[in-house]
Amino acid sequence: AAGTEIATRPFQLVTGRVWKGTAFGGWKSRSAVPKLVERCMAGEIPVDHYITHSIDVEGGDVAAATNKAIDALHGGDCLRAVVNYAPVK
Repeated sequence: AAGTEIATRPFQLVTGRVWKGTAFGGWKSRSAVPKLVERCMAGEIPVDHYITHSIDVEGGDVAAATNKAIDALHGGDCLRAVVNYAPVK
């Protein structure tokens, strides 16, 4: 899990053990993200299903809305938070 510390005895690495990991599941952000966005915009990936919190910017206070979204994510019951900068019509 993210933020979890792992440990081993150095002997494990000396004897040929290898630790490997990836960030973002191994995606190459420069080439893969634009394709992912295109698929989302085409409706091929149900992104809305994963949004658990939607926060509107009130009174032009973008920082407060962003902080509220971050607090929701840190709270543990939020999978994805979206900050709406413009009113949803």
